[in-house]
Amino acid sequence: MDATRSEPLSYPFNRADTLELDERYAKLRAEAPMVRVRLAYGDEAWLATRYEDARFVLGDARFSRVVPSGRDEPRMGEHNVAGGILAMDPPEQTRIRRLATKAFTHRGVEGLRPVAVKVANELVDAMIAHGSPIDLVANFAVPLPVTIICTLLGVPVQDHALFAKWSEGFLSATGLTPEQVAECQVNLWQYMAALLAERTAEPRDDLLSALAQVREADDRFSGDEILQLSAGLLAAGHETTMSQIPNFVLTLLDHPAELARIKADPDLIPQAVEELMRYIPLGIGAAFPRYAKEDVEVGGVVVEAGEPVLAALGSANRDDAAFPDADRLDVTRQGGAHIGFSHGSHHCLGAPLARMELQVALETLVGRLPNLRLAVPVEELTWKRGGFMRSMLEMPVSWG
Repeated sequence: MDATRSEPLSYPFNRADTLELDERYAKLRAEAPMVRVRLAYGDEAWLATRYEDARFVLGDARFSRVVPSGRDEPRMGEHNVAGGILAMDPPEQTRIRRLATKAFTHRGVEGLRPVAVKVANELVDAMIAHGSPIDLVANFAVPLPVTIICTLLGVPVQDHALFAKWSEGFLSATGLTPEQVAECQVNLWQYMAALLAERTAEPRDDLLSALAQVREADDRFSGDEILQLSAGLLAAGHETTMSQIPNFVLTLLDHPAELARIKADPDLIPQAVEELMRYIPLGIGAAFPRYAKEDVEVGGVVVEAGEPVLAALGSANRDDAAFPDADRLDVTRQGGAHIGFSHGSHHCLGAPLARMELQVALETLVGRLPNLRLAVPVEELTWKRGGFMRSMLEMPVSWG
């Protein structure tokens, strides 16, 4: 038997209280780029650690997101959280993405940039008025994406706080109990269903209305499909951004020369966002396995039909074969396409929204608070627990 099948490694590797990439990834990329792993729940899986292999698995039609009958999806949490478009393959998945793209065209993400700029500046105004130290997470990283996603979906202003609480629980990004998470999920789903019914009857200028109205010939979305898409946008345009804003700040403070480059040339910010997305391994471990539809050779091993493969995005984005000197942060880096938003048919639908928000966040913080710094030693930062993405629960900062 192949040695890579003999003893699966315990997974995930990354710690939850740091943004470092576990050193085992580099060793595996060099010595055993396709290796068997076992997570806390579900079946064993292959782990693809190199960029070329991970991108291949994510983009090749011989791999499916549909879990074969009789298989238990490998996962870090007790319950399966994927569903809807994330668990579909073309052509059904292609149909939904095509309709969703038409709705996004109706209300382009870039049209929300002035709103994001206004909200970001208002949040910094409030921070300055309060004075330092202040928690960057609660006072900037959370309210910015919450306000934008609420504006995009058409959630009334008076419901933003409730929406933020429920959506964070829906995404299991806090230390809530399973019962509290379930309650948040039910409340959010019921709220969104009621709001969708309102927008279907009386459309407005928001994404829910656009999704309810969009059609192509005789094809249109069902109510459940719209709710599933909205949940996906929460994950991309809310949770990712909320987590990455403090991650970006912490990483740049740890790389003062790169931060100085951005301060000297703000036009670098879109490029810096892409480099930070590449450099920071956001996930504790790989998720959303792809199942081989037939025997497929990947990275020198044969993945047999029905077996799952996890693409380690954080490791792939630190592969020197794809990004020279990949362990070095370089906000002027040219070439190479990171897969921080995945790749192929399941490339994140909300990526443009997340990118825009992260650009605005970085531009506002660097421009308005050029002396921003941690108000506590880095070892005293508190980190989120119980989720899949790594970020701080609190991040006290000063700037005077």
